Amino acid sequence: MTLSQVWQEQVPVDGTIELPPDRRALDGLGRNHSLPTALADLVDNSIDAGASHVLIRFVRKHGRLRGLYVVDNGKGMSDSAINVAMTLGGRREYAAKDLGSFGVGLKAASFSNAKAVTVLSRTAGHAPVGRRLEADPNKRGFHCDVVAETFAKAELSRRWGIPWSGTGTIVRWDEVFGFPATNDPARVEEFITRSMTEIINHLGLILHRIIDQGRIAIALDVEDVDQGLVGPRSRVDSIDPFGYTKTGKAGYPRNLLARHGDLSVVFSCHIWPPRSRMPEFNLVTGAEKHQGLYFYRRDRLLQAGGSWDGVSVSARERQLARVEVDIDGLPPALAAMNPEKSRVQVGPDFATLAASAAADDGTAFVDYLTDAEERFKASRKRRRARKAMIPPGRGFAPQLKRAIRDEIPMQDHQVPITMRWTRFDRAHRDDFFRVDRADRVLLLNERFRPLAKSGRRGANDAALLKSVLYLLMEQAFTGEYLGVRDRDNIDLWQEVLSTAAKVDASE
Repeated sequence: MTLSQVWQEQVPVDGTIELPPDRRALDGLGRNHSLPTALADLVDNSIDAGASHVLIRFVRKHGRLRGLYVVDNGKGMSDSAINVAMTLGGRREYAAKDLGSFGVGLKAASFSNAKAVTVLSRTAGHAPVGRRLEADPNKRGFHCDVVAETFAKAELSRRWGIPWSGTGTIVRWDEVFGFPATNDPARVEEFITRSMTEIINHLGLILHRIIDQGRIAIALDVEDVDQGLVGPRSRVDSIDPFGYTKTGKAGYPRNLLARHGDLSVVFSCHIWPPRSRMPEFNLVTGAEKHQGLYFYRRDRLLQAGGSWDGVSVSARERQLARVEVDIDGLPPALAAMNPEKSRVQVGPDFATLAASAAADDGTAFVDYLTDAEERFKASRKRRRARKAMIPPGRGFAPQLKRAIRDEIPMQDHQVPITMRWTRFDRAHRDDFFRVDRADRVLLLNERFRPLAKSGRRGANDAALLKSVLYLLMEQAFTGEYLGVRDRDNIDLWQEVLSTAAKVDASE
């Protein structure tokens, strides 16, 4: 076959035209964000602005959640700087230690969770400024609303409860997608409790180095507009995934060094002590799901394990193994973070690089993994078998369920035991619990329900109390009927627990 035209290496052009992006592009921003990861991106901006304190506030009106604020006491922005911040792809000058990178963080974080974002700011020597963007498909072009200076000043002047020297920034979300479309108090309170817990756990983990360095303090609260009140404040504490008090194996942590051209890459290898009950080990979803590589950039955690990225494969016996890797200075072809800062994409040479890493004494990666596996296997050898029990079901926090399953064999063919708070009738108002063997439910008297540290209650609250009751009462749900000894034990526990609860209530 003869070609009618010879291939040309260069493509000729007759000029250029400008093709502005469609405003609907906002709809696709941050699709991989969750509420915690989106808020983390905003907190990153606060840290880059030199803030010492950040407040995350949920706003409730007429019983419904209506908005969310992120407030900081950083250096703030001028009129020109806030225009750059609100521009899609607008990139400011990043300092060497800044957490920002792509120029889309504010917009992606906001429009992944809300229909409208308002940014209000004040920097030294400048008047307050404000801008507002709305993901409205009926609007054309990337026009940004200019917020009235009086409103910006009023919002910035509110008593936010953080140290304030006159400069700072407020990010406000309206029409938040994930908020419950109801004013039912129970559902709204459950959402707030769950969301605040997830946010606190996420921020405490990914920013643990920065929090421990004293660079930032983060708090969350809820404002009730109708009552003009702000609820109790919850603090974000550091959750160090390497924060054990004693190593799981002598000689660790151990640094393994690899070379990539002129760069040195350090793999800091840790072995956790087995059977640890520390939240830093279990990390909400369980230690087994958090083995692997922990990538950091400028002291901010990007990936909390969950994968070995080609260096090895995840396995139950490797759950004590965690490795710190700082990617500062590494070329993107070797390791690059995603725009949401929730994952690191490694290149094809990364696994080979890790395999070449070695400690001063010659310990290689494969030796480290072997040490971690052997330590785990040794910890699973028990002196005697434990009796299998009916598994815990609804009403137990996930971490508590995992702890019970780790220590006790489960009768997984059995219907799990549920624990549920409820109001008892007048005849039983002084009882602490009731046993419903037919439905396998342990009913707990709402009258004696302890108040959570956060001031909120959820279906999985009172973990300490429920764990003790489970260990005491599980036997009451076995067999076809209750024996004399079982009934006597139930009467005993009922009397002691009821009396103790009434004593606590009177103090």
